[in-house]
Amino acid sequence: MRRYVFFIACIVLIAPLAAAAQGPIGRGETLDLGRCLAIALEQHPSILAAAGALRAGDSRIGQARAGHYPQISGSAGYNRSDPISSTTAFGSGVADSYSSTVLLSQNLYDFGRTATQVRIQELSRDSFRSDLDDVRTRVIFGVKQAYYGLLRAKSNREVSREVVGQFQQHLERAQAFFVIGTKPKFDVTKAEVDLSGARLNLLRAENALRLARVALSNAIGLPEAEQYDIAEQLAFRRLDVDLDEALRKAAERRPDLQSILIRKSAQQQSIELARKGYYPSLSGSASYGWGGSGGHFPLDQGWSFGAQLAIPLFTGYSTKYQIDEAMANLEVLAANEALLRQAIDQEVRQAWLNMQEAADRVGVAELSVRQAAENLDLANGRYASGVGSPIEVTDALAAASNAKTAHIAALSDYNVAHAALEKAVGER
Repeated sequence: MRRYVFFIACIVLIAPLAAAAQGPIGRGETLDLGRCLAIALEQHPSILAAAGALRAGDSRIGQARAGHYPQISGSAGYNRSDPISSTTAFGSGVADSYSSTVLLSQNLYDFGRTATQVRIQELSRDSFRSDLDDVRTRVIFGVKQAYYGLLRAKSNREVSREVVGQFQQHLERAQAFFVIGTKPKFDVTKAEVDLSGARLNLLRAENALRLARVALSNAIGLPEAEQYDIAEQLAFRRLDVDLDEALRKAAERRPDLQSILIRKSAQQQSIELARKGYYPSLSGSASYGWGGSGGHFPLDQGWSFGAQLAIPLFTGYSTKYQIDEAMANLEVLAANEALLRQAIDQEVRQAWLNMQEAADRVGVAELSVRQAAENLDLANGRYASGVGSPIEVTDALAAASNAKTAHIAALSDYNVAHAALEKAVGER
């Protein structure tokens, strides 16, 4: 009984370690889109880097706030000297000296310099937070794009397999007709050539599927992930999206636009901080120390306190140039904001138009698939009855394959366009 309990305890302890060693994705695991997004939001290096920048921004706020608090420092020293002039007939003038000091300094009034620096760092931190949201939005779109690309490659591979099977059946039918003498050798040769071409297309489709899986693994931030599968199929549900409403949401929600707006506010504060270079500053200090020489103890004690008023009379126009630089940087940010707004407008309109075009293509492609299937049935029936030609069957098979591929492409393009519109609008 004790051995059994010990065995169970070992399993309980080892299982989490084994799962951690296996990684976020287990070999043979089946993933859906939500699972892929969850892994990417936890593992993607760009998100981790943006999160680190945000933490650094929080630390800079604390550094700026330190200017409000008193600064305390201590020092201690020892010196041993033997001056030439102190040498006498009775011995050398070697002397030991000791000193130690505790210094307290406090910023009393600096006309808001420290408060402005804190505000600048707070705005910078908010900008980093918007940058993190922007990175997350881009990663989410990248995962969706790669996921739908993998679904497309997987569907195309299935179509290629189906085409190989159909050409194999046609070859067997042509061989049977040739054996009984109702069809010439040309039909068999033509069917063999078509089957070889279909097998080559299948090889290309399988390689495209492997490449698509590599793209998805990189999109979720795990390029060396174990072999996995995806569960979903390409689906279509037409959404009614108002373009004007999408443009309005983009102007309000886009994290990259919010980031640059916050940076403009921070730069305006930087201009104010530069102007404060013309103002004086008032600080106070106090110190207490011990010192002595010759090894005599106890050491003498001393203290001091006072206040200092620093007035910038002339700094070589340094403050003026700092103000000019800050104003120029604000103009750069304003121009970048205008450029970004134009890019956002174009991105939203382009994604919306691509979404509408792909939705229209889905309907046409569905009809083409049905028509191509009917045409293939007719061609196979005519050939089976002895009145059709192998070229007719080959053309019908190619048309059916192309129709299915076009339908898959339309479904994939619609889903990608929808994901692109969500990114362009700034959906989180």
